Amino acid sequence: MRKLIGILFLLISFSAFAQKEKPLVQFTGIIYNADSLKTVVPYVSVTNKSYHNAVTVASYNGYFSFVAHEQDTISFTAVGYAPTTVVIPANVNKSYTAQIHLKPQITNLPTFHVFPWATTDEFRKDFVTAKIADDDLEIARKNVSRASIAAISNTLARDGQEIQSANAQQMHTNIVNSHSITNPLLNPLAWGSLIKQIADGDKSKSSGN
Repeated sequence: MRKLIGILFLLISFSAFAQKEKPLVQFTGIIYNADSLKTVVPYVSVTNKSYHNAVTVASYNGYFSFVAHEQDTISFTAVGYAPTTVVIPANVNKSYTAQIHLKPQITNLPTFHVFPWATTDEFRKDFVTAKIADDDLEIARKNVSRASIAAISNTLARDGQEIQSANAQQMHTNIVNSHSITNPLLNPLAWGSLIKQIADGDKSKSSGN
């Protein structure tokens, strides 16, 4: 039993020692859309699966750079894209640069219908009291009704023919009025002037006698 425990301890120590012996690597790269190599994918989560699941977030331009180890497994995940895994190769001489391509992933959700009625009774009540929309014939009948035409004529501006007719009528009225003779007996001011002239004439006759 002691020998077995000792062997397990040695294996664990050897594994930890081997892990520590992996050379460090500066892992750098840019993440692109696999369907368009000119389009970068921003803010991608980069996770080192081989080192405590350490997470790094790529920049807006899809750029990332962090320290890892050779043969570490790196996972790239983003909303709307299928996850991608990259293994850093060995003997890369302290730096490794890569272009990561994420494949867009489309998720089709099931159809979901939203109804404004909480119960069938509410639906039945609204259905019975619902106002049926007018058909084309009823709409046309309302549009040509006398009330509808009168309302439209009060709001619409006059066209050129209506303006020309109104101007011609006004000119005709002005011409007729300019040549008409006004009866002075219908003018109150004329009556006052006539009475004054008669009174002045009587005074002059009295003074002459």
